[in-house]
Amino acid sequence: MMLAYEMKDSGVETLGKIPTHWARKKIKNGFYLKPSNVDKKSHDDELPVELCNYVDVYYNDFIINELAFMAATAKPAEIDKFSLQIDDVIITKDSEDPMDIGVPALVKENKPNLLCGYHLTMLKKRLNNISGAFLFWVLKDTSIASQLYREATGVTRWAISSRNIKNVSIPLPDFNEQKAIANYLDKACEKVDKTLLLKQQQLEKLDAYRKSTIQEAVTKGLDKNASMKDSKVEWLGSIPKHWSLDRLKDVSTLRDKKTRLKSDINDYIELEDISQWTGKITNKKNTLNVASDVIKFHKGDVLFGKLRPYLAKVALAKFEGKCTGEILAIQPTFVLGSFLSYYLISNNFINHCNNFSYGAKMPRINWNTQMGTFPISFPDKAEQKVIADYLEKACEQIDKTKTVIESQITKLTQYRQSLIHECVTGKKRIYQGDIN
Repeated sequence: MMLAYEMKDSGVETLGKIPTHWARKKIKNGFYLKPSNVDKKSHDDELPVELCNYVDVYYNDFIINELAFMAATAKPAEIDKFSLQIDDVIITKDSEDPMDIGVPALVKENKPNLLCGYHLTMLKKRLNNISGAFLFWVLKDTSIASQLYREATGVTRWAISSRNIKNVSIPLPDFNEQKAIANYLDKACEKVDKTLLLKQQQLEKLDAYRKSTIQEAVTKGLDKNASMKDSKVEWLGSIPKHWSLDRLKDVSTLRDKKTRLKSDINDYIELEDISQWTGKITNKKNTLNVASDVIKFHKGDVLFGKLRPYLAKVALAKFEGKCTGEILAIQPTFVLGSFLSYYLISNNFINHCNNFSYGAKMPRINWNTQMGTFPISFPDKAEQKVIADYLEKACEQIDKTKTVIESQITKLTQYRQSLIHECVTGKKRIYQGDIN
């Protein structure tokens, strides 16, 4: 039976209790800080190098060969100072989100031509009995890492000073125990990460299945034996022979009535209130603080986010309300709203809208000259209802399955974080034999 360590109060809230034989140190006592000032600009008499930068750390726990680093040049003295060596730890020192400050990465092999980039700080160990790998896992503990992002300052971009990094308190066992803990977490978290990756892939497959199910149903129908005809629309392909083909504006009408009246009723939605690809309205608010005019929509209208169509923010309105001008409120006339909402969120239709959207930074689609002229194929209303009901049930089942998987991901992520915290603070005792 594994015995727990005798514990003591560390004196630091984010650490809590640590083993009595462990020390509590500040980062500056065990590591040199080297905030990089090497940038990608080319200067005379400098040598070609590569820079490891923010995204190379933020999206990867470990620096690996396959990453595409930024080309740059540097003076020999800068290369000597900032080249990455085995067991160095790199952390993010600035970001647009303060929660992304202090994200660590571990250098697992010497890379003399790869330098620490200018959004990062490199931590090099001062002594041989200090493990960079252990520090990496310490900084992966969100409780301990909070000492970093809570000290970040800024408005649109956040940064942390070297002084704040140096003064972060960390737990420190002896060197052999540091290695045992780091090795254990390497293996344990690798297993968890593989399971998390599998779960994420399952979610992606379900999303792809949703798209293909909707696409097939709203363009081919549910009868696999139906006779087909060429729609003469490249992106639409063949459609059932008995289906009609018309322009979107001929089977629906765009509501353009606006109002300046303000209300404390929560019946107003913006783009952020419609989730991508799901057809769900996730939030409603009032218009008391809305400066611009808003558009009135009715129950049964189809709401289509015209800004960045690739986001696929489409929903069937189940209440009367108001929306931002960046949402098209479409009144169905010769088609059912339930069928139309699925048609407008079909993968091929969204892609077609995206191809015709205009504007580099904020691409949007125009109703009168673009979207309204796009073709829509449809059966009679009775068949439309059958298709819409089928898709509602199919998507409901997909959502239920996704909810189960997302819950599993949450629990695995919490377990991973709890495991890291317990190991790096000594609450879970790790022996060298535990890494096998």
